[in-house]
Amino acid sequence: MIKKISWILFVTLAIIIGLYPGIYFLIPREFGLLSSKKPELLNSILWNIGFYTHIILGGLALLIGWIQFSSKIRARNIRLHKQVGKLYLTAVFLSSIAGIYIGFYATGGIVSSMGFISLGIIWFCTTLMAYLHIRNKQIKQHQKMMIYSYAACFAAVTLRIWLPILIMIFGDFNKAYVIVAWLCWVPNLLVAKLITRRLSELGFI
Repeated sequence: MIKKISWILFVTLAIIIGLYPGIYFLIPREFGLLSSKKPELLNSILWNIGFYTHIILGGLALLIGWIQFSSKIRARNIRLHKQVGKLYLTAVFLSSIAGIYIGFYATGGIVSSMGFISLGIIWFCTTLMAYLHIRNKQIKQHQKMMIYSYAACFAAVTLRIWLPILIMIFGDFNKAYVIVAWLCWVPNLLVAKLITRRLSELGFI
């Protein structure tokens, strides 16, 4: 029962935050994370390309990535699994590169920038490794790397959980953002490590 509830919560959060970028097309965008950006940055064509590439394709990756962990879906339709995988790979590669670029302009200075740039690099590299493993038919290694990849992707969810908590604790958005630039993904990877270790012990991967 606990496992089922955890899975439902996991999928629900992925879908909600995966759809979240759509809000930028429905209401004026100078809210939330963008409210701290300077007008000249918001008017930059290159930055806007990077920003929208990152949030749209990152949202897509979050929306479809969880499907790959459903053994039932994979068993019933392996072709769908492969097609979703290709779409996920494409979305991640483009979103992570865009994320690395906009990371240089992160609110909070160099500490925030390094956090988000590191996340982008790790997301790209773990996904690339997952792709190379499956190309070489190394299924277990592929599965492990996909867990790490989606853990990095899920940072979009954990960021939005941690940020309001940190703002309440510190009473300052900038201080909270510097911390969340790291807190949104480092624990995720630690959890991914525990999951892959446990699955290996059980012989699943």
